[in-house]
Amino acid sequence: MKGLLWGTAYGFLIMLSYYILRAVRDEISAADRGNLQLLWTAVFMVMLLAVPLYSWVASRWSRGIFVPLANRFFIACLVGFWLSLVFLPDGARPWIDRIFYVWTSVFALFVVTIFWGFMADCFDNSQGKRLFAFIAVGSSVGGMLGSTVTAVLAEWVPTFSLLLIACVPLEAASWCAAVLHRRFATGNVHTAGESGRAIQGNALSGMRAVFASPYLLGIAAFILLMTFVSTILYFQQANLVAEVFSDRGERTAFFAKVDLAVNILTVLLQVYLTARIVKWLGVGLTLALVPIAMTMGFLAFGLYPTLAVLVAVQVMYRAGRYGLTKPAREMLWTVLSREDKYKAKPFLDAAVYRGGDLVSGWIYAGLAAVGLSIGAISLVAAPVAGIWILLGLRLGRREEALATEQGDAS
Repeated sequence: MKGLLWGTAYGFLIMLSYYILRAVRDEISAADRGNLQLLWTAVFMVMLLAVPLYSWVASRWSRGIFVPLANRFFIACLVGFWLSLVFLPDGARPWIDRIFYVWTSVFALFVVTIFWGFMADCFDNSQGKRLFAFIAVGSSVGGMLGSTVTAVLAEWVPTFSLLLIACVPLEAASWCAAVLHRRFATGNVHTAGESGRAIQGNALSGMRAVFASPYLLGIAAFILLMTFVSTILYFQQANLVAEVFSDRGERTAFFAKVDLAVNILTVLLQVYLTARIVKWLGVGLTLALVPIAMTMGFLAFGLYPTLAVLVAVQVMYRAGRYGLTKPAREMLWTVLSREDKYKAKPFLDAAVYRGGDLVSGWIYAGLAAVGLSIGAISLVAAPVAGIWILLGLRLGRREEALATEQGDAS
C-alpha cells in the first residue's frame, strides 16, 4: 500500500509540473504553426542525442541516483529559460520560444517514461494490472491541477512565471523517487540488492534490444501508429485554433481548458473503468479500444471539419489514451527485464515516439501541400487507425504469453 501511495504521489507531481508547461508549449505551436515540422525535426535530433546519454547515466548509477538526477536537470533548464526570458532582449523571444518548445517536448517524454519505467521496476505483472490504473489516477489529477493553474494564471501573470512554478512539483517528485528506491525492490527480480545496482549494458544497448525482440518491435510499431494519430490531430488543432483566436493569452487559456476537460474524463475512466476493463477484456482489447474510437472519430471529423468536432474528437482521444491506453501500454513492460525498462523503454518512448512525430508531421505537411483539406486528411488517417487496432490485439496476446511463461518459471 505504501508503494502504491508513493508511486501515485510521484505521478501526480510529475504531471502537475508538465501540465503547467503544456499549454505554454501548445500556444507556441499555434503562434509558429508554419514551422511545426521543423521544430519536430529538431526535437527528434535532440532525442537521438539524449537517449544514449541517459542510457550511459543509467549504466553508471543506480535508479536512486539517476531518476532524481534527471528531474533536477530539467529544473535547472527551467530556471535557465526563465533567466533568458527576463534578461535577454525582446528580439530574442521567438528563438527562446522555439528552443523552449523543443525542450518541453523532450521533457514531456523523458520524465514520463522514466516514471513509468520506475513503476514497472517496482511492481510485477500481476501488481501492475491491479495498481497501474490507480497510479495513473494520480497522474491525471496532477494534470488537472496543472491545467487549472495555467488556465487561471495565463491571462494574469507573465507566461514565463509559470516556468518557475513548475519547478516546485518537479523537485518534490525527485524526493518521492528517492523514497520509492529506498523502500521498494524490483518487481520481477528477487536478487538481493539488485535495485541498488546500475543497469547493465551501455549507451546503445537499449536500441539493440529493440531490434532483437519481435515484442519490442511490436511496441515500437504501436507507438508509431499512435504518434501518427496524435500528430494529425495536433496539426489540425494548431491550424483551427490559430484561425479562431488571435490573442496569445486566449489561446493559452483555451488549450488549458481543453487539457482540464481531458484530465477530468481521464480520472473518471481510471477511477471507475480502467482496472475493470483490463480485467474483463484483457490488455490486448483494452489497447484496441482507443484505435477503434479514433477510426470513427477521423471519419466524423472528415465529414464535419469544425473546431467543435475536432475538440470533441481530441478530448475523446486524449482521455482514452491516458485513461485506458497508457496504463495498458505500461503493463506490457512488466514482463520484461530491468535493462529493457530503463534503456529500451526510453528509446521507444522518446526517440521512436519523436521519430514518429517527425515523419507524421512531414506526412501532414505533404498532404496539405498537395491541396488536401484538414477534413480530407482526416479521412486518409482513418484506415491507419484501423491497422492500429490489429496491432494492439496482437501485443496483448504476446503479453499474456510472456506473463504465463514467467509464472511457470517462478
